[in-house]
Amino acid sequence: MKIKEALTYNDVLLEPQYSDIKSRSEVSVASILRGNGPTTKLSLPIIASPMDTISEEEMGVAMWQEGGLAVVHRYNTIDRQIEIMDHIIVLCQANAAAAIGTSGDYLDRATALYDVGTRILCVDVAHGHHILMKEALHELRDCFADSVHIMAGNVATLEGYNDLVDWGADSVRCNIGGGSICSTRVQTGHGVPGLQTILDCAEGRGSGTVPIIADGGIRSAGDIVKALAAGADFVMLGSLLAGTDETPGDVINSRKGKFKSYRGMASKDAQIAWRGTTASLEGIATTVPCKGPVEDILEDLERGIRSGLSYSGARSIRELQNKARLIRQTVSSQTESSPHILR
Repeated sequence: MKIKEALTYNDVLLEPQYSDIKSRSEVSVASILRGNGPTTKLSLPIIASPMDTISEEEMGVAMWQEGGLAVVHRYNTIDRQIEIMDHIIVLCQANAAAAIGTSGDYLDRATALYDVGTRILCVDVAHGHHILMKEALHELRDCFADSVHIMAGNVATLEGYNDLVDWGADSVRCNIGGGSICSTRVQTGHGVPGLQTILDCAEGRGSGTVPIIADGGIRSAGDIVKALAAGADFVMLGSLLAGTDETPGDVINSRKGKFKSYRGMASKDAQIAWRGTTASLEGIATTVPCKGPVEDILEDLERGIRSGLSYSGARSIRELQNKARLIRQTVSSQTESSPHILR
């Protein structure tokens, strides 16, 4: 067996290049969620993850107001998900995506979501390179033709990306494992380091235009810039948005401060809350400190992304991808790369 070396975000840096950008306001971080279905241009390439501790009404509205997008989770009844989407789309005049699965009532859920005005559906499963995904994408295309944008995933390989595109996906979520509360790699021994997945899928798609969504393992604005430079069109975030005012759930008061729940959707807590039983446990549940408005988090990330593009002399994500030069860094370099005065 030939063993392939694979890279993750901490393994690389972007080489600074000559820049004639005099102000970061010259930099656009817009990206287009294009496909055979409806096209959506976002001024911020950030999508909130379909998790029950991240994306419901308030996050959906806030993400849209800040130029991004939220995917409303599917771990509820159809009626409850419709109520959430109705509040976002009809009452607040925002746009949001909604998640569905690949079995059970997924087609009924998709139809109900479409009827309330949802035009971006996210086929949301842990292992997207699967026959159930193939069957679901074919059935969704038969049902809705090109009247919806279908986001699908997750996959970890170019083969998976290409198959989902062939099966009808308009955009693909790329990465398996690596999220802050995901234990898939520990439990199953499977996965590909997050940056490597993006590099492989972006290089292999050639001139293809189906957007790549880097999902998992992103811990900072710098990681976002690396993902975009490697070929991602968007990033999907969970932990960086967790604990904000707009996330679902009550504030937990303790002697150490204020906290909110954050859990993986394959965790024991989430599975029991959703369906009353558990299957494979590939996530954990925890609490995170309250962070205040998500607007503040997104503005900080946007500033970091704009600055990152300017260091490569790039005024757009596409220009960054054409100009970026990635270099390997050693373990000692990783230590040097982070603030270390207090170590």
